[in-house]
Amino acid sequence: MTGSALILTAPRTLAFDPIPDAPLAAGEVRIRTLFSGISAGTELTQYRATSPFMSRRWDETRRLFAPADAPSWDWPVRNLGYEEVGEIVELGGAIDGLSVGQHVYGTWNHRTHHVATADYARERLMPAGADPRTGIFSHIGAVALNGVHDAQIRIGDIVAVFGLGVPGQIVAQAARASGARVIAVDPDAGRRAVAQQLGAHEAIPAEGAAEAIKTLTGGRGADVCIEVSGAAPALSEAIRAVAYSARVVAMGFFQGEIAGLRLGEEFHHNRVQLICSQISGVAPEASYRWTKPRLWRAAIELQQAGTLNLLPLISHRAPFAEAPALFARLDAGEPGLLQAMLEFDA
Repeated sequence: MTGSALILTAPRTLAFDPIPDAPLAAGEVRIRTLFSGISAGTELTQYRATSPFMSRRWDETRRLFAPADAPSWDWPVRNLGYEEVGEIVELGGAIDGLSVGQHVYGTWNHRTHHVATADYARERLMPAGADPRTGIFSHIGAVALNGVHDAQIRIGDIVAVFGLGVPGQIVAQAARASGARVIAVDPDAGRRAVAQQLGAHEAIPAEGAAEAIKTLTGGRGADVCIEVSGAAPALSEAIRAVAYSARVVAMGFFQGEIAGLRLGEEFHHNRVQLICSQISGVAPEASYRWTKPRLWRAAIELQQAGTLNLLPLISHRAPFAEAPALFARLDAGEPGLLQAMLEFDA
């Protein structure tokens, strides 16, 4: 099988790179990609060349970014895409538990096909009868579930979710499923409407959100605020909106230095807990039970069970050949765009 992969050759410049047609080794499977989701957060930082991995070196041992002549990601960037689902089209010999035609979710970048080990495929089989499009939410769904775990939501809590892009929409649904009353916050009226249609109890504009949340909670403030936009004003407002000694979870990917955070005001005087949630790790107290593979699987199974309703978040789709144009629309901030998805021909 011949095919191609999407690569980034320069800022905002995409190209298609041929994939070598290699025979399978024993115990390998070939997966034909059906759908691939585009992340409007992480992938746009690559597309715009603003990701810290593209200007600095990540020292894994010390867990520090350091200036370097050789950044962690060099050109061309070949790791675009982390939300894929495909169909097994070939097996490298007889493999227990796997057969041609089964659907597999995972991360193998925007490419027409992928060769994986049998163990990789077995651990990521889609549930029988599942709509394969739900597979593109395995990773971003895990990110959202991880944030909800980090929020330590108690049943009956009032949870404000700041930022109603795709991860924020999933967080809002998962928080409600955890027993919370959810207040969804975003400057975009369309995104607020989607959040309410999918289960948020209230949806309010971003401007004046802290005052509105205090009013909705009888002056107390939210029990938890979860910031999912990566915008400094949203984080600032989340800190202002939370109750005394309550928790703010910062899930957004903040770029560069952050201006506008007034840490000597509500943050200081209300003893606010500020927690970072990031999918490279899970909450330490849950790490004996929860792993990233379990989070990925849970995101898929919660959709299949109807606890999460994520297919309505797919707002834009395009053939793989039109990927550069779809990225440009994402980059321009096209109104109404939530989850963008690439579709692959047979």
